[in-house]
Amino acid sequence: MNTSKVWYVTGASQGLGLILVKKLLAGGYRVAATSRNVQKLKEAVGVIDADRFLPLVVDINNLDCIDESVQQTLATFGSIDVVVNNAGYGMSGTVEEIEEQELRHIFDVNVFAAINVVKKILPVMRKQRSGYIINIGSVAGFVGAPGWAIYSATKAALAAFSEVLALDLKEFGIKVTVVEPSGFRTGFLTPNSLAYTESKIDGYHAVKDTAKRYLAGNGIQPGDPDRASEILIEMAESKQPPLHLYLGQDAYNRASNKLTTMTEELAAWKSVTVSADF
Repeated sequence: MNTSKVWYVTGASQGLGLILVKKLLAGGYRVAATSRNVQKLKEAVGVIDADRFLPLVVDINNLDCIDESVQQTLATFGSIDVVVNNAGYGMSGTVEEIEEQELRHIFDVNVFAAINVVKKILPVMRKQRSGYIINIGSVAGFVGAPGWAIYSATKAALAAFSEVLALDLKEFGIKVTVVEPSGFRTGFLTPNSLAYTESKIDGYHAVKDTAKRYLAGNGIQPGDPDRASEILIEMAESKQPPLHLYLGQDAYNRASNKLTTMTEELAAWKSVTVSADF
């Protein structure tokens, strides 16, 4: 398959990003892929094809670095059609035990980096009057689990950003999807992708039990990252991709149950809600 479509994928040296890049290249797409370690990226992808693969070393918390990578992509391929903000990591622990520096860092990577990538690529897409932005969120951004408050907050922020961004960009023909998976076998629960602070405080039983259960499930999550990557590619070829896409049976169940609970609560408190107006 030959296609002129150009993808720009962050966090591409491992996990979902790496699998996606490999499938894109196998499918004939042109791909600009970012990583903090470009040699690791090249070795992981295993493809040296300057015509279709552009590995980029990028500090996604540096606007100038992002801008340079965008310009390199344009110089090499001439356009950017699909952006996948995949770079990010997890964080588990109690709010009172996670250090301030760690809190700020995960927001820098999971939220501000994605926003900065969008900032730098939007002028390109506006000029093209087309484009597709895929932000990799999490079901935790809508339905969190004990001990994941900070991570959930970052993914909730990314989901809200995506929702309003879609409204802002509709007139330019630019589409937006926030992908919200449950557990997938991407190495997410390994030390490279998870900042875990074990609680030393008496109590917090729900947090400790959840951490134990999640860590024991590493490598046996039900989600298939190969299928997830295929779905992303299919969405990019769709004329009307969804704004929210939950991936995995667990993600569907959790989101569905929360929507039911929210609807019931909204109805139960309607009289109080509307009484706040003049």
